[in-house]
Order: sequence, then structure tokens, then C-alpha cells
Amino acid sequence: MRYLLLISSLLYSLTALAADDRAIATFAGGCFWCMEPPFDKLDGVLSTTSGYTDGHRKNPTYEEVSAGGTGHTEAIQIEYDPTKVSYMQLLEVFWKNIDPTTRDRQFCDHGSQYRSGIYFHNEAQRAAAEASLEALQQNKPFEAAIVTELDNATTFYPAEAYHQNYYLKNPIRYKYYRYRCGRDQRLEQLWGEKR
Repeated sequence: MRYLLLISSLLYSLTALAADDRAIATFAGGCFWCMEPPFDKLDGVLSTTSGYTDGHRKNPTYEEVSAGGTGHTEAIQIEYDPTKVSYMQLLEVFWKNIDPTTRDRQFCDHGSQYRSGIYFHNEAQRAAAEASLEALQQNKPFEAAIVTELDNATTFYPAEAYHQNYYLKNPIRYKYYRYRCGRDQRLEQLWGEKR
């Protein structure tokens, strides 16, 4: 019951913030190519942008981030209409598309540049992210601990143009990478849902 009251309160807060019909969410879930498609499918998502966040170097390149020296993680920034899709709905999609049990790794990609994270832009998002994490910890379908980081959003740097909508521009290469990386197989193990 406490959880339902908290969620109701959060939904009210997030709706109140929706006076402007555009909001931003930032999530890291390993390879940013693989994080765009599940959000692009949602009604109310206006755009997804692959990029880098939570690091210390200005204007990092893909080569610098993938080498692991900038402190950034691959991430996506989602522009959405909060009157059509809630931040809580985005969080549900986020969790179901990552492995929250691995630190500095997502599927076949290793290193802190592939860590998972929720980067909140305001207090309502912070509260929603914490409530979402708490609910998942109480009801998770796996035994391992959740290590996904929750932190304030920092500067987000869009990735190079060839990374944007990679799954649409290079569907065969994208599908091959996703399969070879074992992403869908691991997601099915964790969440019990076939991809």
C-alpha cells in the first residue's frame, strides 16, 4: 500500500511538471544502438539520441569513450511528451532492456563506459527512479543484487551522426551485433520475456 501511495504521489508530481509538452530522460544501458529501439516504439517519445554522459572530458569522441578513459558511459537521451508517456513508463522500459546485475558491463561489452544508469533531471525524476528501484528490488525475478547507478544528469554529448538510429540505417549489422552480444538471450533469462 505504501508503494501505491508513493507512486500516485509521483505520478501527480510528474503530471504537474508536464505543463510543457516536452521533457528529457537520460538512461545508460550498454550499447546505445540497442537502447534506442524500445523507446522509439513508445507513443509519446519524440526522439532518442545516442551519446555520452557522466564523464569528465568535454566533447568526447566515440574512440575516446570506448577506450574507457573519459569516465563517460554510453547513454541515450529521450525527448518525450509527458502527457502521452510518463517517466514511470520510461523507467519500466529501461529496466526490461538492461542487465541491472552487472557492474561496468552490459552483455558482451565490458568497461565502465558500458555501466547502466538512470540520470535524473529534476527531483520528481529522482523520486520516481528511487521508487522504481525500490519496487524492483522487492519484486525482481532474479536473485542477484541490482548495481545500476542512480545519479544527477550531467552534460550529455550526442554521439557522432553514424551512431544515430544505427538500427534503422544498418539493420543487418545491428541485428548481427545484438545477436552475437547475447543481449536478447540474457534479457529473456532475467525477465522471462522472449524478445
